[in-house]
Amino acid sequence: MKYYVIAGEASGDLHASHLMRALKEQDARAEFRFWGGDLMKGEGGEIVKHYKELAYMGFVPVLLHLPTILSNMKLCKKDIMQWSPDVLILVDYPGFNLNIAKYIHKHSDIPVYYYISPKIWAWKEYRIKNIKRDVNELFSILPFEVEFFRKHNYHIHYVGNPTLDEVTSFKSHYSETQEEFCKRNNLENKPIIALLAGSRKQEIKDNLPDMISAASAFADYQLVLAGAPGIHTSHYEQFIGGTPVKLVSGQTYPLLFHAKAALVTSGTATLETALFDTPQVVCYHTPLAKFIAFLKKHLLKVRFISLVNLIADKEIVRELVADTMTVDNMKAELKAITSDETYRQNMLAGYQEVNDQLGGAGAPNHAARIMIELLSRKE
Repeated sequence: MKYYVIAGEASGDLHASHLMRALKEQDARAEFRFWGGDLMKGEGGEIVKHYKELAYMGFVPVLLHLPTILSNMKLCKKDIMQWSPDVLILVDYPGFNLNIAKYIHKHSDIPVYYYISPKIWAWKEYRIKNIKRDVNELFSILPFEVEFFRKHNYHIHYVGNPTLDEVTSFKSHYSETQEEFCKRNNLENKPIIALLAGSRKQEIKDNLPDMISAASAFADYQLVLAGAPGIHTSHYEQFIGGTPVKLVSGQTYPLLFHAKAALVTSGTATLETALFDTPQVVCYHTPLAKFIAFLKKHLLKVRFISLVNLIADKEIVRELVADTMTVDNMKAELKAITSDETYRQNMLAGYQEVNDQLGGAGAPNHAARIMIELLSRKE
């Protein structure tokens, strides 16, 4: 069968590549055409656009690049119709993908599958109308989403969480000691505080300086920054130049494996950090902090922003967001997770609850089986 896949970010590239691999294992004649990244390219098929040309975040960047975004949407719609796939698979990235879903549903009979559902339970719940109208099948990786969509009379498939698969797979074959890791990366022989400042340039600009200021107070630790895929070293240098921070790129999992603590922006990274049993502080700076804090309190539909707390439905890790993300607050929380053993153990116990909630590994394979079965019924 012919699969057209759209992933607009680094995390989507990772998850989509594993789904593509699973589809190939179960469909020997699988053909792929996609918008994505290097990991998807590694699975074969033809790339139309790299996600580096798509990832714009925030009102101003989106506004400045609006002609490019609209041009990309037009190209994508035309390309899908011309290639005429057996199925269109959308991976997260809702601002772009829901627009594509609307067009394809209206102008063709191509079924639209959504892998990693849009997080409308947190914001823009009204999008459920579009999803029910334009998406044939939705595949969730967060267990609490099942009840949310059931409330809206929309059946979804919970397939497990691919991050659990990715971390489990890494742990099964990784054997490097901390000494070896540090020597290979020219690091000191000291405990590590990992800095995960986001995967987009704007996130890094907003979060990293305060993260460095807070973590620099811990002289017994070395600060190691996880370089995100698609972000050039030069972008980090403007923030880490003249500081004790060391950069390691493409090694987030080894870094989390060896880190004693971490400062992490909200997103998939919070779940990855939990699955490595690394105590963390969730930090997310926003412009107009007090205004955003007001919106969070009065308009957001959820109590938490980190996947760890959302899955557990309680506070496992401290979230410092908007007006609460200050250097002093980060220092205080870092001190707690590095020196208070009871506090650390309670957090690790919470991590186990999250792990149990996710269920077993095998999300991409599970999703691929369901997709192929559903498509076979339509033939």
